Amino acid sequence: MSITNYMSTSKLTVDDFVNESKLSFTDISTEAVRRYRFKGDEIVEIPGPLLLNVSRTGGHRVFDENGVSHYIPKGWIELSWVAKIGEANFVK
Repeated sequence: MSITNYMSTSKLTVDDFVNESKLSFTDISTEAVRRYRFKGDEIVEIPGPLLLNVSRTGGHRVFDENGVSHYIPKGWIELSWVAKIGEANFVK
């Protein structure tokens, strides 16, 4: 079964995030889309990212507006994003 069968049918917000770990997350909800590029031009694109945790090893945990939790391992060669209209391009 596809992960899309489990995704939220309405757009979530930062307030919908439930964190029962000791990890701290940064609000990146000003981003419309976040894109990681790996060697060989492999692309991982996350629409509607809301929260980000950067691990000690450099991996990124991203929670998105569809309720999907992503883990992006270190090793990407480019990180790009588009800010939502009227929002800050850099938040941290």
